[in-house]
Amino acid sequence: MNPRISEVTPTNDYKLVLLFTNGERRLYDCFGLLNFGVFKELKDVAYFKQVNVLDGTVVWPHEQDICPDTLYLDSETYDFAS
Repeated sequence: MNPRISEVTPTNDYKLVLLFTNGERRLYDCFGLLNFGVFKELKDVAYFKQVNVLDGTVVWPHEQDICPDTLYLDSETYDFAS
C-alpha cells in the first residue's frame, strides 16, 4: 500500500503540492482531469483551491476526490528550490 496524504496545498496552475504520510513531498498535476466528468468544476481556480485532506486523500466540497494511490504513483518529487 502506498502512503496517504497528510497535507495538501493547491497552486494557481491546477497542481497540488502533497505531503505524504511517509514524509515525501510530491507534486500532482490535475490539468488532465479538468475536462473529465465531475472534475470539470475544478476549472474554477477558486473552487480548485477549496481542496482538503479527508481520510488520507484529497477532496473538494462537491465530493470530487482522487485515489491516494493515483496521487502517489502519478506525482513527481517536489523540490522546494524549484
